[in-house]
Amino acid sequence: MRALTVVPLQAGSAALIDMEEPPESDGPILVETLAVGICGTDIEILSGAYGWSPPGRERLVLGHESLGRVLEAPADGPVAKGDLVVGIVRRPDPVPCANCAVMEWDFCRNGQYTERGIKGHDGYLSERYRITPDFVVKVDSQLGILGVLLEPTSVVAKAWEEVDRIGGRAHWAPHTVLITGAGPIGLLAALLGVQRGLEVHVLDRMTEGVKPDLVRALGATYHSGPVHSIGFNPDVIIECTGVSSVILDAMSNVGVGGVMCLTGVSSGGHEINFDEGAMNRSMVLENVAVVGSVNANRRHYDSAALALAAADRDWLAGLVNRRVPLEKWSEALTRNDNDVKVVIEVNPEMPTST
Repeated sequence: MRALTVVPLQAGSAALIDMEEPPESDGPILVETLAVGICGTDIEILSGAYGWSPPGRERLVLGHESLGRVLEAPADGPVAKGDLVVGIVRRPDPVPCANCAVMEWDFCRNGQYTERGIKGHDGYLSERYRITPDFVVKVDSQLGILGVLLEPTSVVAKAWEEVDRIGGRAHWAPHTVLITGAGPIGLLAALLGVQRGLEVHVLDRMTEGVKPDLVRALGATYHSGPVHSIGFNPDVIIECTGVSSVILDAMSNVGVGGVMCLTGVSSGGHEINFDEGAMNRSMVLENVAVVGSVNANRRHYDSAALALAAADRDWLAGLVNRRVPLEKWSEALTRNDNDVKVVIEVNPEMPTST
């Protein structure tokens, strides 16, 4: 079977190769891969920035935002032949740590977890893969290819859970939310905010095009200036850019008793001068909380599946705005301003949403 692979930490090593069928040790469920979403993590791995091969192997199969169709499955399992499914990315560490022992692997404490397509475990960008029942999630068949959005939606489902948990330390009745960044994570975070009945605002650098249009179609308000210019202090800020200047601007403008959740990963190496004392004073005196959130566990995938099933199909279709066949995979790495979510189609017989 064909698979897109890379030698981690080696730029320019990506190659579409023929490899053996997935080993039965990976699980009793055999899945035909339909599509895989490309995100910043994949591009960084391809650039040689990081990534880890499976033990004893030089190459790593890429891809962690998956959508597939079940080819084989145990009769008594959670999925059956023909079901659309998504594979969970992270696996608990083998020790396990206290969190991995109770399946909260997204809070792994010792860093010995593995992640498909990223760290120590082949990803989903192969024509077929195997998986165990506890790490496969069934997708509403009516979503079709839009089911490829499930993994990024799980990330923001966890972020919203973190916000709700921290906000619940006192009377919590948020009204406004600001999402910084109108990429896939930011737009999906905005979707979940709208589904919660909040007044949603999204800030990004673009002044026109697909992203502002998607925000307005969602019923949210779009901004393109700095955070401090939006005219109010949001109860919730979900930061999805990883841009240092945006993060600091947002941290300085959270509403009283508000919560800011960081989901964007900064590249580092950027120094910014700011008044640390003033920020500390406002955060302490106004009970502001800032929390980081990464990855997701099974609970968040299930929540994400419900959110996507309830979303407007036409709006979701606007997120998956470019599809690239597997043999032309390199075209998926070239970004343009109107790209939201680019997917690689592994199987050309792609199901459509209904």
